[in-house]
Amino acid sequence: MPSTCNNRQTVPMNLQLDLQLASNAPGLPAATDFELWCRTALSQTHDAAELTLRIVDEEEGRKLNHQWRGKDYATNVLSFAADIPPGILEIPLLGDLVICAPVVAREASEQAKSSNAHWAHLVIHGCLHLLGYDHIEEEEAKTMENLERQLLASLNYPDPYAEHE
Repeated sequence: MPSTCNNRQTVPMNLQLDLQLASNAPGLPAATDFELWCRTALSQTHDAAELTLRIVDEEEGRKLNHQWRGKDYATNVLSFAADIPPGILEIPLLGDLVICAPVVAREASEQAKSSNAHWAHLVIHGCLHLLGYDHIEEEEAKTMENLERQLLASLNYPDPYAEHE
């Protein structure tokens, strides 16, 4: 199976993506890739969505992970779901994703995955967290992982969990 996205169709939905590039890491995906991956994860449950995707370096990633999770290291993706009472905003604000570019690059290399395949996986994974999916309990993890597999396969990416089972 190809490890790059060959299926460039536009997934229909109104997506407002605030893409913030706060990293100078080489080899970042194109903005259109980030948009496609978000649309793919969200379009089955939303006609419209708004979210922020911030790409950071390790220093900012470590600070955020320490502040919000009490862990003093940079992690690959952090998800911050919007906690807004219904009826307050007229926009479908989902929340914020923070992805640490150097961690993504290191993991892709260590796991012998293409960079784009790993980026796609982490963006989709983070978007699913914004939708309420989690992987703390085994059954929840299976549900989330199966959905990730389906969404990535729809974009011609390989199963991200194939070597880890």
